[in-house]
Amino acid sequence: MEINTYNFSSLNTDQLYGLLQLRSEVFVVEQDCVYQDIDGKDQKALHVLGTVEGNIVAYTRIFKPGDYLEKAAIGRVVVASDFRKRDFGKAIMQASIAAVEKHFNTTAIGLSAQTYLLNFYNDLGFSALGETYLEDGIPHIYMERSPLS
Repeated sequence: MEINTYNFSSLNTDQLYGLLQLRSEVFVVEQDCVYQDIDGKDQKALHVLGTVEGNIVAYTRIFKPGDYLEKAAIGRVVVASDFRKRDFGKAIMQASIAAVEKHFNTTAIGLSAQTYLLNFYNDLGFSALGETYLEDGIPHIYMERSPLS
């Protein structure tokens, strides 16, 4: 998998279509969750795309501190169903953490994790804070990666 980071204005139409299609396939169709994915935040984010043979198979979006959360943030973490169990989720997250450090000069990162992925994020240095909550009808928990991770 090849991983690259783009700001919104540097995405071409095929890349934008591909990332929106992947997010819709997983978050709306697979997880059976009707919600507003196109939320007006993509323009502020950097987009981390994992591709195989030119197709987007893994994705995150990252934010500088204050643009989404108080800390820098990683969100919309997704891997296409046909590409799971290949460590692509770990690879896209490691690239996203590195991109936050490079572009935003911080190692303090927050995210809203689906609770079934708690161990996945723990293994990447994130710790759960607070209680679980529903986000778009799906249980989530806020997690942070400390500057020492």
